[in-house]
Amino acid sequence: MSDAASPAQPARASALARIEGALPWIALGLVGLLLPLLGDSYIGVIAQRAYIYWILSAGLNLVVGYAGQIAIGWVAMLTIGAYTTAALTAGTATAPWHPYLALAAGGVVGALAGVVVGLPALRLRTFYFAMTTLGFATIVTQVALAWKDVTGGGVGTPGPVFPWPFEPGWGFYYFCFLLAAIATWMTANLAASRFGRALVAIRDAEVAAEASGIAKPKLLIAVFLFAGALGGVAGGLFASLQSYITPDAFTFEMSVLFFIAILIGGRGSILGPALGTIILTALPEFAAPLVQWSTFLYATLLLVIVLVIPGGIADLLDYKNRRPLKQHREIAPRPELLSRVLDTSSDRNVLSLSNIALHFGGVKAIDGLDLEIRSGQVHGLIGPNGSGKTTTLNVISGYYAPRTGQAQLNGTALPFDAPHARAAHRIARTFQTPRMIGGASVLDNVMIGGTTQGRGTFVESLLLLPRRHSDEAHLRDAAMLALQTVGLESLASVRADRLQHSELRFMEIARALMLRPAFLLLDEPAAGLSAEEIRRLGALIVAISRAGVGVLLVEHHADLIFDICDRVTVLNLGKVLAAGTPDEIRSHREVVNAYLGG
Repeated sequence: MSDAASPAQPARASALARIEGALPWIALGLVGLLLPLLGDSYIGVIAQRAYIYWILSAGLNLVVGYAGQIAIGWVAMLTIGAYTTAALTAGTATAPWHPYLALAAGGVVGALAGVVVGLPALRLRTFYFAMTTLGFATIVTQVALAWKDVTGGGVGTPGPVFPWPFEPGWGFYYFCFLLAAIATWMTANLAASRFGRALVAIRDAEVAAEASGIAKPKLLIAVFLFAGALGGVAGGLFASLQSYITPDAFTFEMSVLFFIAILIGGRGSILGPALGTIILTALPEFAAPLVQWSTFLYATLLLVIVLVIPGGIADLLDYKNRRPLKQHREIAPRPELLSRVLDTSSDRNVLSLSNIALHFGGVKAIDGLDLEIRSGQVHGLIGPNGSGKTTTLNVISGYYAPRTGQAQLNGTALPFDAPHARAAHRIARTFQTPRMIGGASVLDNVMIGGTTQGRGTFVESLLLLPRRHSDEAHLRDAAMLALQTVGLESLASVRADRLQHSELRFMEIARALMLRPAFLLLDEPAAGLSAEEIRRLGALIVAISRAGVGVLLVEHHADLIFDICDRVTVLNLGKVLAAGTPDEIRSHREVVNAYLGG
């Protein structure tokens, strides 16, 4: 951009955004604290129910809204937590427990159940996983019916009664309010951390998440554990609110309520789903005839949101991203900043492929490929469409396992079964079609590239402990520096889906630079760029290589390849047609006939 943002501007904008973001929560908190002054016990019961539902939905929001998993049967966590707390308090399974200890036990059992129901998400996707969660909810209900000695079967069992200071009435109201506030605080902390950004990356750009070193299984298990715990605690509170629980208290309509509240609230938001849960809980209570039509009402609301406001309530609240952007923006990279972005050590690294063969059915995508990329060089990889260029990048990245051959870094073999492990070897890449999280800011998209550099744990992020603060400060500073390097710093706070195509190309490079790469794989980065943007891109790529990075450039712009590459390899039908310097390739007869023309 022609107008570089001063260092103080992003900090001021970030502080203002935090203040604006806190205002709705302050308003909700004041309403919750002052509601008992009305003295209306009926409204108090409705509010308690809304708080309990939100405690469960707060965890489910991480699973559905952030991680993108379709978990419709999460009412099972409510059922498990309710029966665990009630049975332990009543002493039907063991000697009677204190209600508060029984509630904590309900959270523990809910956490374990969350992991059990979440494990299929590591292999199943979309509606297959949804059916798994619904099946689990049905199994839990049937167990509750059959295990009469503990649960009371169809007759049911009394719910726990919490003693002072949270005894029934307004004491219990404040207990639910306090736990809902804590659940909100913890999920908001996580959502604004590297773990929250990683969840959204898994949801919207899974291959880019893996390229950034994000391990999906480990992260999802932690999220299911936490979401299950919140569901178990919500179940214990629900059992107390109901006074007496039976299996038919945990209906399919209730599960639909939790799921739809998150969808109409908006994915990737904390406030939107919270408001959605409150609305869907309160609406049938104040419009009694609608209770009979609750499922129809939920479906209608969902349809209206999808058609009119696809982003949900969160989009209505996100007024900042409806402001018009400056037209005719220019991208002005600053390669001189690369010394601060990259690891400029003098180590010389070699990334090589040896006798790689990869077949898709009867198609030989790669057939006996040998390739070597060295530090400090730009290595061009060209060839006709379908010649195996992007497939080669995918093999290097670990997405494809070849039939024969191996990839080596400095003589050590690289495995092909864990794409996210490439980030630990400082192998970064961009993609043929830019992979971005459209609903997140440009800065957040770039910060995803540095996810593995954080030191704070999942629990430290939940509890806002010091290492979480230091992680965020470090990643934010590094991401801003990367954006300044590629010339996008003035767009740091803008949603990525509002960027022009050329800006997305440079944003992907900034995200890759967050790994401080030893090797950078670029897949057609000049596609869709103007002549001047291509020239600036070429200068940036050369500067990156001269800083000690080995660059593998797949590109159809022959002029760019011959202008900036030190070595060029030409593929045709998965085989090496020629390899050498740009001058040698330009004059190679077979290359001219097969690819360059002439």
